Amino acid sequence: MDQRVGGSTRNGVRDRAHDGFFRVAAATPAIRVADVEANAAAALAHIRAAARQGAGALALPELCLTGYTCQDLFLDRTLIDAAERSLRDILAQTRDLPLLFTIGLPVAHGSALYNCCAVCCAGRLLGLSAKRNLPNHGEFYEARWFSPAPADAVLSVRLAGQSAPLGWGLVFCCSDDGMDEVAIGVEICEDLWVADPPSVEMALARGAAVVLNASASDEIIGKADYRSSLVSAQSARLFCAYVYADAGEGESTTDLVFAGENLIAENGRTIAETDLFTTDMASADIDLDRLCAERRRSSTWTARVAEGSDARSVPFSFTGSARALASDSRAPAEALMRSGLTTSRIFPRLPFVPADTDDLAARCELILGLQAAGLKTRLSHTHAERIVIGVSGGLDSTLALLVCARAFDDLGLARAGIVAVSMPGFGTTGRTKGNAERLARSLDATFREIPIDAAVRQHFRDIGHDARLTDVTYENSQARERTQILMDLANQLGALVIGTGDLSELALGWATYNGDHMSMYGVNASVPKTLVRHLVGYVAEASAGEIADTLSDILDTPVSPELLPPEPDGAIAQRTEELVGPYELHDYFLYYLLRFGLSPGRIFRTACRSFDGTYDPSTILSWLRVFYRRFFSQQFKRSALPDGPKVGSVSLSPRGDWRMPSDASARMWLDEIDRLTETLANEVSIESADSQI
Repeated sequence: MDQRVGGSTRNGVRDRAHDGFFRVAAATPAIRVADVEANAAAALAHIRAAARQGAGALALPELCLTGYTCQDLFLDRTLIDAAERSLRDILAQTRDLPLLFTIGLPVAHGSALYNCCAVCCAGRLLGLSAKRNLPNHGEFYEARWFSPAPADAVLSVRLAGQSAPLGWGLVFCCSDDGMDEVAIGVEICEDLWVADPPSVEMALARGAAVVLNASASDEIIGKADYRSSLVSAQSARLFCAYVYADAGEGESTTDLVFAGENLIAENGRTIAETDLFTTDMASADIDLDRLCAERRRSSTWTARVAEGSDARSVPFSFTGSARALASDSRAPAEALMRSGLTTSRIFPRLPFVPADTDDLAARCELILGLQAAGLKTRLSHTHAERIVIGVSGGLDSTLALLVCARAFDDLGLARAGIVAVSMPGFGTTGRTKGNAERLARSLDATFREIPIDAAVRQHFRDIGHDARLTDVTYENSQARERTQILMDLANQLGALVIGTGDLSELALGWATYNGDHMSMYGVNASVPKTLVRHLVGYVAEASAGEIADTLSDILDTPVSPELLPPEPDGAIAQRTEELVGPYELHDYFLYYLLRFGLSPGRIFRTACRSFDGTYDPSTILSWLRVFYRRFFSQQFKRSALPDGPKVGSVSLSPRGDWRMPSDASARMWLDEIDRLTETLANEVSIESADSQI
């Protein structure tokens, strides 16, 4: 099938790239208590369905071969033997499936009976993960029938015609080429609900990035919300994907009801779930690259890995059969790992901005509070009761001015101590100048206008610059003149200069060194441009009258430094996004570079999915090159960054999140982009030739 993304056929290197996406699933078969043969058929149907969907791992519920609610029948040899025979049959019928799956059954070994998950792949019994924590309170009475998992794993148990280890803490590690990051731990129901779940050791000591939980959790009022929070919290705590399969239809309702809720969480967020009282399958592509990146960033995680553990690694291979997946010409194991173009995941275009409107309002309020609190503390520490801020009528200075007003209100200071200075220059338009003044006066700040034209022209004469030459000197001289005015006013008034530059500008170096780059405290330093817009929009919606009208017009004004003369009709001539690229793309690149250390190729491929229909792949690549080139070359500006509050998970402060040498080479990153560009050009040429045949 010919699938297209952003107008380009998925083929060549871009589609074959390994971006670490791995599909997992959780399903609830409809069962009949103690009807092992029927239950095996129901489980097998879900196993095959998961394989058809391209899943590499599937969790099925606890004791799903027999039913969780068999009670004293668990001690009957007929039931135990039937479960073993059905497992043997399932293994025989799944030899050609490159899928690791769990199936729950009682396993007798010696004088003990264990509540186990048989972990299977490509016809092999890989291991028997035994339940360690047996609930024996309220409606649960498991200790009547089962023994807890042995303290030390039994290295070889014979079951269903194969030998496998039995114990808790087993981690199944893929040995196939290119699949070394696939390490899967398995725990059973109550094991998650205790204070020290086995999955902690599986993840810390053996690197399990995927945890499958086979569960039989009965449904009562309020339990679903608690269960969901438990699963998502464990995935966050362990930087893992947590796949939870719950028992449902067919379990005995003598005293309990099971609702069959299946959940998949990744690093603290639920990414797939089924409705209660269904036998549906939840599936999702988990992002192993991002999970690994999170673990590498955590120094406390690394320290724990070095400690000893009882967890045990069990190697396995997806290639138990030579048969390839029907939809792919690659080997089965390789085909299980997806690129950013073939994954089912589509990442948000605005990663810094919550998609949910209610969450966005709460987030905006919190961020404004953090910015104001940072400034409030700095003012208190310096005993300053005045601040000086340059206002241009643009988004950044507008947000900074709004934050200043909040901080002064929190301190009980009169807003007249906020000195808002408009410094019109060669490119200033009446629209932006008017908005700056109206907003400052509406907020009861002290407004001053100090034109810079004459001072800059004198400076041109002093240094021998032709004022008709509108080059970088022409632009930066204006920015530095404005900063000089602000700094000197601050000295004159005993005030602090408040910086207005945002995170996106810092990333691109879109600031004049020792000009608008410099301040005494930068309240927007960790707020990206896409979020600045939403913060100003939030205040606009919450305001009325002239403030609301002015903010709305500022939001509608093109982003511009206004350093070049306006058009003959007075319109803004210099538009930032036409020069350095769309901020929604740059913020997307910035987030995935800083937050997870992803490669240019990986960022490009997911961006093609995220911005499909808005930007074609060639456009995304061209701006990606601009981003990396500027990001590396402009580090020297970030190395001399003024203080400013961190408000989100990403910051460029040289004293905090991002420490990078100013002379680091960008060659490897730009080379990768060049290779992507060459590949894309070849694919477009092939498509063009095909269309002419």
